[in-house]
Amino acid sequence: MKQAAEKTAVMLKEFFASESAGGIVLMFTALAAIIIANSPWSIFYDLLLTTPVEVFVGDFGIAKPLLLWINDGLMAIFFFHVGLELKREMLEGELSDPANVVLPAIGAVGGMAIPALIYVVMNLEHPETIQGWAIPAATDIAFALGILSLLGKNVPLALKLFLASLAIFDDIGAIVIIAIFYTSQISQTSLTVALCCLPILFLLNRNNVSSTSYYVLIGLIMWGALLKSGVHATLAGVVLALFIPLQSNDDKNYSPLKTLEHDLHGTVAFFILPVFAFANAGLNLSGIGLEQLMHPVPLGIAAGLFIGKQVGVFGFCFVAIKLGLAQLPKNVSWTALYGVAALCGVGFTMSLFIGSLAFETTGGIFQFDDRLGIIVGSLLSGIFGYLVLKSQYKKNATAVEK
Repeated sequence: MKQAAEKTAVMLKEFFASESAGGIVLMFTALAAIIIANSPWSIFYDLLLTTPVEVFVGDFGIAKPLLLWINDGLMAIFFFHVGLELKREMLEGELSDPANVVLPAIGAVGGMAIPALIYVVMNLEHPETIQGWAIPAATDIAFALGILSLLGKNVPLALKLFLASLAIFDDIGAIVIIAIFYTSQISQTSLTVALCCLPILFLLNRNNVSSTSYYVLIGLIMWGALLKSGVHATLAGVVLALFIPLQSNDDKNYSPLKTLEHDLHGTVAFFILPVFAFANAGLNLSGIGLEQLMHPVPLGIAAGLFIGKQVGVFGFCFVAIKLGLAQLPKNVSWTALYGVAALCGVGFTMSLFIGSLAFETTGGIFQFDDRLGIIVGSLLSGIFGYLVLKSQYKKNATAVEK
């Protein structure tokens, strides 16, 4: 009995340390949400997400349903983690070398522009849905890398780095889109408070303050102010991350940025993103037919993710390589590049997040439609991309054996 328990503990430790673990957990929580939303327990699922949660400090208070605390609060931590990763990669990671930047950056531009264009074309005659144009522009790095890692050790490291780098640029694009296009009416007073946090963070950074608690305290104030300002509060996470120092002047072996990124990784991968997926993926599938699938919103999103990502990422990369602007990654074939382009159509987490912003003023009218399109487009992209890559690397493995 003891040996079985120890063996199970080792297996669990190895699973959570694997690259695919985050994507697999994300997939199962999303599936659980769909199952519950289509069961007699759906009423409890809805009641849970609409539960009012209030926090007051003196006269300052935040009162929101649980769903918005997840989307505005927990996702701010996710964006903080993304910001830490972006800064580290740009200072000393893959993105610090210009040679590694050009191709994924160009691919990311194509992977955002073409899906958005497809959605806009399909919704031109529907002004009430046109604001969802950015939904199919996003890539879910956890899902995409999780699917890629299922193919085993035959996948070259260069291909994984290309996908990770492209997803990082995709995240940058999503952050810019949210900041510019998905803000409500601006409160000048709250925005001023948020902006006043920036010089304080700058001074902390310039004075080599390595204690992260000071940064987090100012970050919380900035988050609360942005939440009240009309600018989406999750952007506070990205801005805060940019001021976290990479290296401590007092201790050369201590990196505040890397320590925070490492400490948050498990929380983000195995709690925040699964909770977000569970809260946002619940889709009642009863009565779904061809008519629902052909609605401009789900059709535009699904086509954007499944067709637009392939055309945009692969097409832009193909042209860039042929023009001599970039090179095909080492040990990566055109077929493998195409398979990864298809995987980029898995836009689950970020697409759901942008969808919640795009249609938040419509009273949830299109909430069903955008989720349907995201799930269909992501599912098709994941399966197709996996099959393309599996075919490629199965051939390679067979050739090596011979």
